[in-house]
Amino acid sequence: MTVALDLVVPPGDGALITVPEGGRLRIVDLHGNQAVDTLLYDAADIDNRYSAFDTVREQGAVYLTTGSRLLSTALDELAVITDDTCGRHDTVGGACSQESNVIRYGEHTRHQHACRQTFLRYGAEKGIGQRQLGHNINFFMNVPVDGAGNLRFDDGLSAPGKYVELTASREILVLISNCPQLNNPCNGWNPTAVQLIGWWA
Repeated sequence: MTVALDLVVPPGDGALITVPEGGRLRIVDLHGNQAVDTLLYDAADIDNRYSAFDTVREQGAVYLTTGSRLLSTALDELAVITDDTCGRHDTVGGACSQESNVIRYGEHTRHQHACRQTFLRYGAEKGIGQRQLGHNINFFMNVPVDGAGNLRFDDGLSAPGKYVELTASREILVLISNCPQLNNPCNGWNPTAVQLIGWWA
């Protein structure tokens, strides 16, 4: 394994990374409290994409951490979280969009940039459009769920230098939006850069 990728992604920007089978992709929270919205796809079939529903059901847990298998809509294993210094990641809070910002925070937020726009911008290179966008993983994001099933966006659990590492179970596409959200504490009210480091043959 050699370092094949070393990329800093500014807040509000994104990336589309092809990770070969067995490759490792590390996402580093450089400054702490930064949500990294992430989607995974089978590189050979973008309609075989990450499924939050199947991942949560099969592992019997709402949150992701070391050992979590990230499953597709066809129940294929796309990747496994093989290292995690944060300890818990959200898979139910979803990605921000201009429409959801207006509903949650008011009309004045309509023109703020959102993760859904970043997904569509970077995904277009591989034919990923609105039809291929599903529920995403929010690495480093803290979304507590209470006994009644209610959720809320809280201050993050991460800290500067914390990271999560994925090992690809097949060749996958990893679509990332480094969240620009300013209207709740998921980014500590101050979105910051993250680093992507990849090791593969």
